[in-house]
Parts: sequence; C-alpha cells; structure tokens
Amino acid sequence: MKCFDDRLNPPSSLTAGAPGSFYYIEASANGQGGLKLLQYQVRTARSTPILEGIQSYKLSQDRKMLLYRAGRAMGIVSADRPAKVGEGALNTASMETWVDPRAEWAELFRETWRIQREFFYDPTMHGNDWQAIYRKYEPMLQHVAHRDDLGYLIASVGGELTVGHSYLAGTGDVPDTEHESVGVLAADFAIEDDHYRLTRIYTNGLWNPQLRAPLDVPGLNVKVGDYLLEVNGRPLTASVNLSSLFVGTAGKQTTLRVNRTSSMSGSRLITVVPVASDESIRTQAWVDGNRRLVDSLSGGRLAYVWLPNTGVGGFTAFNRYFFAQQDKEGVVIDERYNQGGAVADYIVDQLSRKLMGYFAERAGKSYAMPMVGILGPKVMVVNESSGSGGDALPYYFRKAGVGPIVGTRTWGGLVGTIGVPGTVDGGGITAPDLAFYDVDGKWSVENEGVAPDIEVRNTAADMIAGHDRQLERAVQVALDALKQHPVKFVPTPAPINRTGRPSKPQ
Repeated sequence: MKCFDDRLNPPSSLTAGAPGSFYYIEASANGQGGLKLLQYQVRTARSTPILEGIQSYKLSQDRKMLLYRAGRAMGIVSADRPAKVGEGALNTASMETWVDPRAEWAELFRETWRIQREFFYDPTMHGNDWQAIYRKYEPMLQHVAHRDDLGYLIASVGGELTVGHSYLAGTGDVPDTEHESVGVLAADFAIEDDHYRLTRIYTNGLWNPQLRAPLDVPGLNVKVGDYLLEVNGRPLTASVNLSSLFVGTAGKQTTLRVNRTSSMSGSRLITVVPVASDESIRTQAWVDGNRRLVDSLSGGRLAYVWLPNTGVGGFTAFNRYFFAQQDKEGVVIDERYNQGGAVADYIVDQLSRKLMGYFAERAGKSYAMPMVGILGPKVMVVNESSGSGGDALPYYFRKAGVGPIVGTRTWGGLVGTIGVPGTVDGGGITAPDLAFYDVDGKWSVENEGVAPDIEVRNTAADMIAGHDRQLERAVQVALDALKQHPVKFVPTPAPINRTGRPSKPQ
C-alpha cells in the first residue's frame, strides 16, 4: 500500500500513535521555517498536519499528548488535533530540579554497572562474576564526595573487563566553572639576550583553508629570529611566563611589539589574532615535513599519505593525498597515531588494485586501467598509538597482501562500541558491544595489536636529532622493492591490420 508520496521531503522520525496511526515529520518545501509534524491514519490513508515550524517532538506514554520544541520554546498540546506553535507553552525559565547528589550517585553507579551487564558483547563478562564485581565496589560509594570521584569508581568497574574501549562517556553533572582560554601564536621560541626569540613560525600549510596561523598573515613581515618584546603593552622578558601574557587573547586582536634585536630601539607594533589551539597547525606541518622527506629520500619516486583516523578525516586525507599522487611509483601509508573510527576496508580495497590493462587513443599517451591507483610497492608505517580502526587497517593491509608493515606493534583495541544508553546526568560508560575474530574462528587483535614485519623504534634521541627512523626505513623498504620489481609501462602495440592484406608502405 502506498501510504504517501513525498519525494522532495521524505518522512522521518516515525512514531507510533494511537492504534491505526503514526506520526512523522517532513522538511518545509523551501527548507526553511522548521519542520512539519503530521499524523497519518492507516484506515483513511491520509495525513493531517498537526504542527508546523518545530524542530522535534515526543509523544506521551498514552499517546494522547505531545511535547514539541520550536527554537528555544517548548509546549505540550493534544496529539490528535492541529495546533500552532505557542500553544501549551511551557515556562521553562522557572523550572527547578532538586537533586540529592549522594542518592543520585548511587543510582548512577548501579545504572552504569547494569549498562555494561546488558550491552557488553560477551554475556559471560570475560569470565567475571558481575554481581561480585558490584559487591566489591559498591561499599566505596560512601567515600564519593564529587562527581569526578564517581567517574573514577565507575571506570574502575569497567576496568575489570580488561578491554580497550572501556571508557567514561561524558563528565556527568559537574559544577560549571569559567574557563579562560590562552591564545597561542603557532610558533616556537628560544630564550636569547633575556628575551623570547622566534625559532620557527608555523604556516597555514600548503593547501588547508581551515588553518589560520596567527603569524602567517600577509603584511606582518614577522620572521624567524625576531624578538617578541611586548604583548598588549606589557613587557616580556625571560623571567615572565610567555603564556601568562596571552590569557584571554584567543580570537581577539592582540598587539605585539617585535624587533630584529632584543632592544626597544627600532622595534615596531603589529596586530595579530592568537588561536586557542595550534595543534592542527603543527600537525599539518608534521605531515608536510614527512611528505617532503619521503619525496627527498626517494628522489620523487614515492608518495606519502598520512591517515589521522579511519573516520571522516582519515578518508578525506586518503582521497586528497593518494589520488593526487598517481604519478608516483610507490607509496608510504603512514597510520601512526591513527585514532580509529570506522573499519577502513575501502582504503585497503583501493591499495589492492592491480594493473588490468591499458587503453590507447589516437592522440596522447596510453593510460593504464584502473585509471587511478599507484601500482608499485606499498609500505605501511604503524606505532603503539595506532588503535581501534587503526588496528584494523594494518590487519586488513596484511591480510590482503598489500605490502610490508614497518614500526612498532599497534595499540590492540578491536572490541569496539557502537553506542549504549547514557545516564540521567549526561554521563555514562561504554560497554563494548562488537568484537573482532579472524577467519579461523579465533578472537584476534584485542589486547594483542598488529605486529610489524620490520620493527623499528623511534627513540627520543632520534627525534630530537631530527631523524624519523620508522619513516626512513619505510622509504628504504619501498625503494628496495622497486629495485626488485620496477614499475613498467607497456608501450602501445604496433597498429593492427585487420584486412588480411599486407600493409602498404607509407
């Protein structure tokens, strides 16, 4: 039976109503003005508009009343007749909730224990007597004096499962405190002549429009070697904590006095906008530096691709960097510090593509099929901070026979979590609910990780000296593979004569 036909605005948020009916919402025709709530009657096969201009709704348990939200306003109206936004308005400004923290903490402790009992992938709880675990930790509740104490206790219970993805979800209901951000300039300093001197200025990278390095702005003309003498008129010397003068400056115009020497004579004022965090800027600089290193060590023959995770960021990085370097003979896939996410079989599929033939055209060079892909050797770099999806990726990389793995054993966390209910105060704990096992029917990777084929450790001394031994070894492994199995392009064959007669000389 065709209940409705709305191809432009497909229904969503279906909710069962009174017998023979259900509710759904659809977008407005122009995509503005909120959503429209409708009630559908199965007997008549017709929909009746109930509310328009809302963001969400929820039916009461008896299906007679509904709660709606429109912007910041909320209201309760009858569920079986049309109404307008504003009817049944709730005065939420005067609503108060009285909480007995100790009583609530006891309930939260019990609830998180139950969540793990009901959702953990293994009903035997990895051999634990879960009731005994509750009795073990429950007496400690009397010593909980803060929500953070409760979180520590809840996490201790989860730790009994000895599983990687057991962690607290949210902070729960903790007292709200003001936080003052400290602005940063995305730069490195050294102390010289009793002042701070710039030793490195981080830039916006080669392509990323989302980065905004405060000192990488046209017209500032700040250079490595310049001294920072004042911040918003306050003198800065080596005895002053640099960060203390940048409290509250993130996102705000800030005046700096700079000079090529540590003297005030000849100094000048510039205006910058510090950022709250320069982590992404420094990460991009690390990636760009690695790419340059691989290009230099390989003489331009190898591509470099770093995968920060196996989520949106990781897939975006792969698509952007891998397919843009099709002219390379091989590739180093760097998944160190991979934070996981999804299972990246898509990436392994792309890396596994084999040469299947060529196509020739009248003009121009012949091209290989598949058209996109790096056909030479592929080497993956891993370390102990590659986990979850970052464990699965090298596991599949090896399983598919793509190439060797260099580095150190990965984290070892492949009992993942899809999602479990939270607690009433917005906190909770995970209950890992899906676990990986191999094609031989054995649990695998969890608490083991993926061991490299070639173990290489980066020591602190190496890194301080500017050497990335893992990346350097990966490049050498790929170059050795190119010597043994060079990438060859088969030239276009001579023209074929399909007439059966000898070709006439030109």
